[in-house]
Amino acid sequence: MGIADLFRNKKSQKLYPYDPEKEYPVIKSSICTGEKTAGFKNKETGHFAGVMLITSPADEQEFKTLYGIDELRTEY
Repeated sequence: MGIADLFRNKKSQKLYPYDPEKEYPVIKSSICTGEKTAGFKNKETGHFAGVMLITSPADEQEFKTLYGIDELRTEY
């Protein structure tokens, strides 16, 4: 069982309360390390709430499926 599996089990118990009126989905990617984290960014304050570590295209698809998201932009 990998980290992604542990995360999936934990997240299935309680999802982040995403509000599309106030937040938009985004992947934050580190320029230095390439690490990617999917989450939501507040439209007014710019605060990013990380929800899921993205280690593969399957992780990104799972994030989209969990939150019913079609498009997901990447910010650096």
